[in-house]
Amino acid sequence: MIAIIKYNAGNIRSVQNALQRLGCTAVITDDHEEILNAGKVIFPGVGEAASAMKYLREKNLDTLIISLKQPVLGICLGLQLMCRHSEEGDTTCLGIFPSDVRLFPPADKVPHMGWNNLITVKGPLLNGISPDENLYFVHSYYAETGPCTTAVCEYIVPFSAAMQKDNFYATQFHPEKSAGPGEKILKNFIEL
Repeated sequence: MIAIIKYNAGNIRSVQNALQRLGCTAVITDDHEEILNAGKVIFPGVGEAASAMKYLREKNLDTLIISLKQPVLGICLGLQLMCRHSEEGDTTCLGIFPSDVRLFPPADKVPHMGWNNLITVKGPLLNGISPDENLYFVHSYYAETGPCTTAVCEYIVPFSAAMQKDNFYATQFHPEKSAGPGEKILKNFIEL
């Protein structure tokens, strides 16, 4: 079973639906025992960093998430909350990845919304994904590149499109909305 962490963020049902299309059972939960006993955990979301972290702290999900030993996949806001700090609401995040999250400079259209390809691709989550394949992004904040970056995308500035540290994986793009390449990434995660 896959646990999808419930924390008052949007887009969680579309992740559950994508997993069901792949034949996986997924439950949306904030119950600590369900999350601890799941074979895999997904931490998706669309929302605002400060209010999301407030909810995680109120439910003690912040300490639970960083203690997990099974594969964990953060998606969009999930990736950002797995970083050290976000400029959005001057928010201290989970600190799994040693990168900060910044607002895109106002040099172009923000948010970054639509299809974009990756500059570099590495790691087991992205196995079989080539740099010329497009993935779907919707975000105004980005994680800086750093030692945990496994894929880079460029929109105004280069940023972390995917990250990994130990059993923690994350994508800034939405695999559940990225057609064939996104389905491949979700399959890769299921097979970890």
